[in-house]
Amino acid sequence: MKILITGANGQLGRELANQYKEKKTIELILTRRSDLDISNINEVYSFVNRNKPDVIINCAALTAVDKCETEIDMAYKINAIGPKNLAIAANEIGAEIVQVSTDYVFSGNIDKSLTEFDKIDPLTIYGKTKLEGEILVRNHNPKHYIVRTAWLYGDGNNFVKTMIKLSETNTTLKVVNDQKGTPTSTVDLARTIIKLVEDKNYGIFHCTCKGECTWYDFTKEIFRIKGITTTVLPCTSEEFKRPAKRPEYSVLRNYMLELTTGDITRPWQEAIYEYLK
Repeated sequence: MKILITGANGQLGRELANQYKEKKTIELILTRRSDLDISNINEVYSFVNRNKPDVIINCAALTAVDKCETEIDMAYKINAIGPKNLAIAANEIGAEIVQVSTDYVFSGNIDKSLTEFDKIDPLTIYGKTKLEGEILVRNHNPKHYIVRTAWLYGDGNNFVKTMIKLSETNTTLKVVNDQKGTPTSTVDLARTIIKLVEDKNYGIFHCTCKGECTWYDFTKEIFRIKGITTTVLPCTSEEFKRPAKRPEYSVLRNYMLELTTGDITRPWQEAIYEYLK
């Protein structure tokens, strides 16, 4: 099987490549933006028809949430038009497509874990463009896997590394304590995507680690595991105002995985312990 991974230099792209390399029957095609501009329809058609992958896993995205609020055209090109181009090109050669999406397609204003059947209501440009990407992929390729995740960390720049770096130069840190979600390891997300593709289990899926916490709780656990003595103080979102509104409650329940393939993700505490150790 031949698999094309776009955004292969990102956290998830790297982890998918690592796990797929263990499978001898898989031939990988790894691209970065310098190799393939997914927003360029002619470039996508040419690349896909030349390489003829069986599966395209789209990890390419503009994930800088605040930047999306000002670079609106770029956000739509990368997060919506790009997936559309890949979906059409894949459909023309009979290939499947995996589109990685986000908890930001929900408003985050409801204090309950969200399933794939709950109402979508994005509040930010990032959330709106990612939702459009989902819709366009669904409309243009019936062989689709749309996988929503949240609070992702892996091999690359992420919240975990930022907090550890800040602890090196600060004796006290304030961290937001009124936003809840689920820290998710790229290891668990990649395993799930690979299993969905192996089972040909098409559809929309949530995939995060199990449980929930605030950014404050998450930071406290990171520092506990690492033996970091920096004091962590809780604060509100109002104290760290940003251009894009963050969801207050974006805990995703992996309901479709529970009902179909089976949820193979771990509790977030177990995953972050493995990552840090």
